[in-house]
Amino acid sequence: MAEDGVYARQAVSARYEETMSVEIRGFRPADHAACRDLWIEMVEDRRQMYDDPAVGGDPGAAFEEYLTRLNLSGMWVADDDDTVVGFTGLLVWQRHGEVDPLVVTADRRESGLGSRLLETVSEEARRRRLEYLTIRPPARNLAGMHCAHQAGFTVLAEVTLRQDLTDHERLDGIDLRGLNFQY
Repeated sequence: MAEDGVYARQAVSARYEETMSVEIRGFRPADHAACRDLWIEMVEDRRQMYDDPAVGGDPGAAFEEYLTRLNLSGMWVADDDDTVVGFTGLLVWQRHGEVDPLVVTADRRESGLGSRLLETVSEEARRRRLEYLTIRPPARNLAGMHCAHQAGFTVLAEVTLRQDLTDHERLDGIDLRGLNFQY
């Protein structure tokens, strides 16, 4: 059993080193199609996560709308030998920044790319002297929460509660301040 852990650590280490050769750079117009495809992949993941084909509406149109946001203050891509494998954006309201979205293609997740993209956005937020930076991963995206937590997003700032007026299936198991929530 101990050997399994050694092999797992070696695989993660090799995957992380492979990721270090990926360039994190500013978005270029030529990245449009690749980022649009990543946005669609993100929406499809959320649809599966919540077993709801309506999540995210028309993802292609949503990406185009995202690009027109007046508070979109920067976008960065993870470029692996001229192939975009992830991207993120920074939305700014006065002195507050929000990471939205953070997307890494499925076969490159858990490789450190999400963390590197978050580091880039955090550096930009500091450079702009923002007071704080937030990120809002879906409640069922445990890997996304781990990535954000490891990147320094450790302050619980706001909780959004929802009353579900449909028959969507929910999972039990999140306790916060003595209260149990579904997600």
